[in-house]
Amino acid sequence: MQAINKERVAGLLQGLAQFGKTEHGITRLAYTAEDKAAQEWLLKQIQDLQLKLSVDAVGNVFLRREGKNTDLAPVAMGSHIDTVVQGGAYDGTVGVVGALEVLYMLQDEELERPIKVIIFRAEESSRFGFATIGSKLMAGVGDPDKFSGAAKEGSVTFKEALTEWGCDPAAYKQARKAAGCFKSFWEIHIEQGKVLEETGERIGIVHNIAAPTRFKIIVEGIADHSGATPMGFRKDALVSAARLVIAIEEAATNEAESGTVATVGVLDVEPSSINVVPGKATLWVDLRGVDEESINCALSDIRDAVSEIAKNDSITITMDMLTADNPVALSEELAAKLDVICAAKGIAYRHMNSGAGHDAMHMAKLAPASMLFVPCKGGISHNPAEYADNEDICLAIEILAEAVKEEASA
Repeated sequence: MQAINKERVAGLLQGLAQFGKTEHGITRLAYTAEDKAAQEWLLKQIQDLQLKLSVDAVGNVFLRREGKNTDLAPVAMGSHIDTVVQGGAYDGTVGVVGALEVLYMLQDEELERPIKVIIFRAEESSRFGFATIGSKLMAGVGDPDKFSGAAKEGSVTFKEALTEWGCDPAAYKQARKAAGCFKSFWEIHIEQGKVLEETGERIGIVHNIAAPTRFKIIVEGIADHSGATPMGFRKDALVSAARLVIAIEEAATNEAESGTVATVGVLDVEPSSINVVPGKATLWVDLRGVDEESINCALSDIRDAVSEIAKNDSITITMDMLTADNPVALSEELAAKLDVICAAKGIAYRHMNSGAGHDAMHMAKLAPASMLFVPCKGGISHNPAEYADNEDICLAIEILAEAVKEEASA
């Protein structure tokens, strides 16, 4: 196996970071011109690998290295290159660049199985309100109509973006894959938390992935003149929404020991004028965890709060569920292989869960799946300050290369 080229890894990560870069961070939303330009640039950089390129019906990219037996199910690796608004340079891209570097390291190896690197489309929820869309559609979860349902008024829907990308939304089922299509799936990712940094361990072996339950809460009051409407006569949607924000915080705090968290990430207010009592408020809520019972308890508390606040404030409140994924257990067998490799190398590592969702959670429906985490500075992610040390990234790549070599050898 060839030695890792640390300069190439750093160069590809830094190169991708130029696409969508502004003074406020990197904004490279899925299916945008920046997304396409970044992908095209990356593909040009790795032409010497002579991989077979294919693209599915929803824009997921597959880069195939053949094995001696082309009929065997490939070993797959990958992640995404889209970002959140004003994001960083490592979320997702570490997994794509790392997978490609594994192929460079295995160039001289004669392996039985093919290997595929996947660049998933639309992993981030920033543009359409749904996360991991590309891998969801591969696993047969959802459809373009569903993923277009969370678009704000005047925004491009998922179906429209898919069409602009050159895909036919009606053909989305062609992207579906059957269970067993891959022998296994592997993903490297920054931790997006501070556990590894705090403990001084350099690698995390992931066992469970938290699942997001996402929904809108629509509060409908009455828009009135801010000066002429006495306090006792108001039906202020924003005041009721504020009570809901606190109730959601409390619901998650009550389940904190199980690792459940909840966030009101967006609060839209209408008509949003300083001299008008808000007539409508929409809360966009992200509830997630690794314990399904705990998630359901928090959701139940939130529903109770909706009913109570609506009654007490004499206001109309409705909930619109967007997605409710289940927590996913990754392969214990693959985790054990990573454990052996890390122990043999004398690496400080830990077994852990992921609080963030990843494409691996849907790939686990198609094949045994596993993830490696690398530390990120301060646990910061989805932020321009996001940073992972190249030495830690390259260590994870070396571990993955050994695991993939073993997987593809039989």
